[in-house]
Amino acid sequence: MARGIDYGGMMHRAMQRLIADVLQTVATEGLPGEHHFFITFDTRDSQVQMADWLRERYPDEMTIVIQHWFEDLSVTPEGFHITLNFGNSPEPLYIPFDALRTFVDPSVEFGLRFENHEEEDEPEENEPPMAEAPGEEGAKGGAEVVSLDKWRK
Repeated sequence: MARGIDYGGMMHRAMQRLIADVLQTVATEGLPGEHHFFITFDTRDSQVQMADWLRERYPDEMTIVIQHWFEDLSVTPEGFHITLNFGNSPEPLYIPFDALRTFVDPSVEFGLRFENHEEEDEPEENEPPMAEAPGEEGAKGGAEVVSLDKWRK
């Protein structure tokens, strides 16, 4: 007998595929128009690959910007590789999709936030609960659209 439909897990995987598709398009065609991305990820994830000095500087999470200068962007089903410039020092990164916390394209006011079950707080009294991915092995949680107000000028 079926245990139920795992909508949270299905949504989580769909959002990861969406980001993979966007990044694959950028890898093959470049960034169109004014598009650019702010991507925040959990640097504690065991699959994240980054320079030791960056991990020391960002021990919990890091936000990267994919806009003017990036190289070697390649996408796998599990994550993406990219080289970014940190103070005139090119640094390669590997970021698994399971480590993502947010993905924002402010040029079109689009954003996703992936919830982490370990960090979730109880909803405030009048706040609806966040989307979750119960029983999703390896996933950090559900996904939802986020406000872009903190990135507005």
